[in-house]
Amino acid sequence: MRRHPAGVVIVTLDAGSGPVGFTATSFASLSLDPPLVSFNIADTSSSIDALRGAGSLVIHLLGEHQRHLAQRFSRSAEERFRDVSLWNRLESGEPVLHGTPIWLRTTVHQLIPAGDHTLVIGLVTRVHDEDDAEAAASPLLYHDGRYHRPTPLDE
Repeated sequence: MRRHPAGVVIVTLDAGSGPVGFTATSFASLSLDPPLVSFNIADTSSSIDALRGAGSLVIHLLGEHQRHLAQRFSRSAEERFRDVSLWNRLESGEPVLHGTPIWLRTTVHQLIPAGDHTLVIGLVTRVHDEDDAEAAASPLLYHDGRYHRPTPLDE
């Protein structure tokens, strides 16, 4: 699957014991009515227990300028939220990362065991879409073990 390009997201949540977050490349739109999205997480992930205990989470659709965050949130858990200048909390308590072009607040709609992963289905309750130059930046992609930016094909 490393040969299939994917968009990069960071999922953040707080199930009551502090902020938790991780990088994912399995994000997908699932349904328009109701607005459902999905991603999966390995059952061996250090974040799985917190995810199972969370009622809501934030999915950050990263721009190409946020590669450093994708790398940070794919490393050890204790480093992810260490720099408090990178994030704050929503009124509802979830951690949210600064400078993310688009993020979605979702409630955890369903958790489905699937092989060695859990499929997470989230019901979108809020969409934040930046209206500035950073938001217009290309999305961050992951392909064959490296980060990329999309380039348009000539017509």
